[in-house]
Amino acid sequence: MGSLFRSEEMCKAQLFLQSEAAYSCVSELGELGLVQFRDLNPEVNAFRRKFVNEVRRCDEMERQLRYLEKEVSKSEIDIPEATENPDAPAPREMIDLEAIFEKLENEIREVNSNQEALKRNFLELTELKHILRKTQHFFDEAELHHQQIHDADKDEEAHSLLGEEGPRIGQALRLGFVAGAIERERLPAFEQMLWRVCRGNVYLRHAQIETQLKDPSTGDEMLKNVFIIFFQGDQLKSRVKMICEGFRAMLYPCPETQSERREMAMGVMTRLEDFQAVLHQTEEHRMLVLVSAARKLSVWFIKVRKLKAIYHTMNLFNLDVTQKCLIAECWCPVTDLHLIQLALRRGTERSGSSVPSILNRVDTEEAPPTYNKTNKFTSVFQAIVDSYGISTYREVNPAPYAIITFPFLFSVMFGDLGHGAIMAIFALWMIVKEKPLANTLGKNEMLAPIYDGRYIVFLMGLFSIYAGFIYNDLFSKSINIFGSAWYVSGQGFSKADLAGDWSLQLDPRNTSIEGYVYPFGIDPIWQVAENKLSFLNSFKMKISVIFGVSQMTFGVFLSFLNHRYFRSNLNVFCEFVPGMIFLLSIFGYLVFMIVAKWFLFDATSSGQAPSLIITLIDMVMMGGADPPLYGDDLGKRQTTIQTLLVVTAVLCAPWMLFAKPYILKKRNDKKVARDRNIRRLGPGAVDEHASLINLEEMGGEESDLDPTVTYHGTEDQVGPGHSGEHEEKFDFGEVFVHQAIHTIEFCLGCVSHTASYLRLWALSLAHAELSEVLWTMLLGIGLQTKGTVLGTILIWSTFAVWATLTLGILLFMEGLSAFLHTLRLHWVEFQNKFFRGEGYAFCPFSFKVILENRTE
Repeated sequence: MGSLFRSEEMCKAQLFLQSEAAYSCVSELGELGLVQFRDLNPEVNAFRRKFVNEVRRCDEMERQLRYLEKEVSKSEIDIPEATENPDAPAPREMIDLEAIFEKLENEIREVNSNQEALKRNFLELTELKHILRKTQHFFDEAELHHQQIHDADKDEEAHSLLGEEGPRIGQALRLGFVAGAIERERLPAFEQMLWRVCRGNVYLRHAQIETQLKDPSTGDEMLKNVFIIFFQGDQLKSRVKMICEGFRAMLYPCPETQSERREMAMGVMTRLEDFQAVLHQTEEHRMLVLVSAARKLSVWFIKVRKLKAIYHTMNLFNLDVTQKCLIAECWCPVTDLHLIQLALRRGTERSGSSVPSILNRVDTEEAPPTYNKTNKFTSVFQAIVDSYGISTYREVNPAPYAIITFPFLFSVMFGDLGHGAIMAIFALWMIVKEKPLANTLGKNEMLAPIYDGRYIVFLMGLFSIYAGFIYNDLFSKSINIFGSAWYVSGQGFSKADLAGDWSLQLDPRNTSIEGYVYPFGIDPIWQVAENKLSFLNSFKMKISVIFGVSQMTFGVFLSFLNHRYFRSNLNVFCEFVPGMIFLLSIFGYLVFMIVAKWFLFDATSSGQAPSLIITLIDMVMMGGADPPLYGDDLGKRQTTIQTLLVVTAVLCAPWMLFAKPYILKKRNDKKVARDRNIRRLGPGAVDEHASLINLEEMGGEESDLDPTVTYHGTEDQVGPGHSGEHEEKFDFGEVFVHQAIHTIEFCLGCVSHTASYLRLWALSLAHAELSEVLWTMLLGIGLQTKGTVLGTILIWSTFAVWATLTLGILLFMEGLSAFLHTLRLHWVEFQNKFFRGEGYAFCPFSFKVILENRTE
């Protein structure tokens, strides 16, 4: 069988790589992505491995690239994706890459440092410009106030304080002042602190700077105020400066005379213009460097990550005693060994080595990893299976069967033609726009799972359309395509009757018109029938049981394929055969009765039909068939058959419980006796014993020990000069407990799992009823008022609400609920019959996987 139905056959191999060719060979294997290397140095610390220095250099280069990426993103420069997949750089190219990255990093850091210093100076000059303007305004107000006092001739001392220049606030009292800028949010606390520390002996004036300033370090916007503080004496001056320093207020020199301030302002404006020109040139140079780096950034990332991955992988290898050869062990698919050989040959040729690389298969008793080849269509189904557990090596893979059963069981619960069409159209749009949506939906945390599962969503939509035709359900309404086959009092139902707003009670005894049967699906007249739920509940409940028993039977059959593949005839005889008999004796007979009732009874004789539940209870309780399924004449035979089936099912339980442990114990006793005879006869019988074992293996006999049970081994020495042999210690109690758990789980699981499949009926009923409620309570009200302006507005509004709730509740929430229930049916009810899931995934060394994980 192909790898889709069963995992790939794996082998353990040993690689012998020449030191000069090892890098190129590992690079080729990374591009191929079919080899999983094993760590041959688990006890060696990561810092003591051979290529740890190279890994550190790669880490440093990756750090430099991340710094460049951060600077490019900060400057809002787009980083183009790599259009090519460059090969891993040669080891000698590492020095060139290091030099390029170091040069770029130093250049960007230097430019950033100079730019930050220029911006800081520009900020200080800008603040000084506003201080000179605002303080001039303060002094002009003081001069105007002085002029008013002088004209009123009220206080000559005030005239001496202000002086002729106005800004010279009184040389008589020798008032001093300081000017600066402070962040606006700190101003209230700053003013309060000045008042308390200086005890009200200072005078503070402040004004807002309308221009938004930017922090040179972070680039954040700042809101600042300029201030001027008047005080008297050196003691107050020192206190004021200490407070300014504590509140991180910048102090600037401010001349006392107006002419000096005007001259300083002109100088500040000239310097601002010069700084602005220098800043513009610096920014242009920085942008040129970043744009040039952005073009190659993606390619550089790929090269460095490939380089790092290669050296990290080579740290898993061993060095031989000559230090000229690297030894590696790996798992690889048997079918792809020729591709691996070609890759090693290409790597050797690239390196220029004259000694070829060697790949040898190694025999081992270790469990190989599980590898299932998938494509973008089958990968989502394989991911669903792997989410529950990785398949045991070479056991049946449930993924290919889930491709059909998963969307089908989903559609049984979600069956609506309209909802299925919307889901299928949405998934088809994602499939058609697959590549453009990969960078939008594919990278969105919420929508990425839907995008990744676009193929399964498309299949679920198609199957839901099919189920919607079977249920004849379109947004809770039926489609009358072929005309109804029902009639009442001799009158058939027309399309006008079916469209009317009324209900009727359908009498099953009324036969169809002239033997006419609705060709496909359910007759649309059931949509307006009052007994619709009674009919649909019976129909959906029975098909749920049929689907459930059919899928469980198929799961038990897949366990037979596993037993035959692993040549475990014991499991076939002691597990598959009694399990299949038990399942079919009870629940297979139940399915038979459901189908038989459909064929043997019609509407006129439905009152004589036996109840399935009562018949099943009577069958288990060894009662008779009342009423019988086949009539009075065959009633006794039916009772006999049912009794025989129950007895057979009951006998299957001890068959599964005792047969396998008993046979294993007998085989173990036989093996122990044979080993004792070998020890008693001496060393000469060992070869004969080995040849007998080989003959038995060639004859296809299975192992004496059960592969599903783990035994505890002890190692005994046969004698002097003989190698020790590993003997398995058989524990009958452990084997019996294991088999008892399996028997109880299977027998009880058949009952509980069959009941669990009734969720198909329950979810289908819930979805249909909720859809009908939304139509009746929303859109139906709007449609009843058609023909008027108010009715048109009401139709539009109710349609908007109905469409929103349909998409949000019925499609998203109900769809998610049906998806989770389908997931449960596959994980527990289906896979439980044959799937062990005790393997571990095949994780090959692949550049593609490494780069995709880094991108995510």
